[in-house]
Amino acid sequence: MLEFELKKSEIDTVAKAIAKLLPESGIVLLKGDLASGKTTLVKHIAALYGIDKKSVSSPTFSVMNTYGGDFFHYDIYQKGSLGIMENGLFENLQQKGYHFIEWADEELERVLKNCAFTYTVVEISAPAANKRIYKVYNV
Repeated sequence: MLEFELKKSEIDTVAKAIAKLLPESGIVLLKGDLASGKTTLVKHIAALYGIDKKSVSSPTFSVMNTYGGDFFHYDIYQKGSLGIMENGLFENLQQKGYHFIEWADEELERVLKNCAFTYTVVEISAPAANKRIYKVYNV
């Protein structure tokens, strides 16, 4: 497990570390409170893959956004982990590319394990307004 305690302005450090951990295609489960920086982290990782940060936005209402054809960004806050399956999005996880899922929960992790998916978990906490703690580990 990697752990980073950084100022918000140092987010590129953790973005680069996560990008190095990912296999050619990978699933990343993002956990953290509202406004902890999940979408911001995805923006910074996307930039490492040549995607304009300005084009990356939270898929809260669309549930999934795709960038560059192989960079997938999901938000299951409103639909829950069952929503990702009921909306046919679970099959997308089999596509080659990078899959970032905000608001992942234990149920989604259980399904991923049962289907033999490997994934990376990023837990984000905000102990102060300008500080973030990132815990990153592979499952």
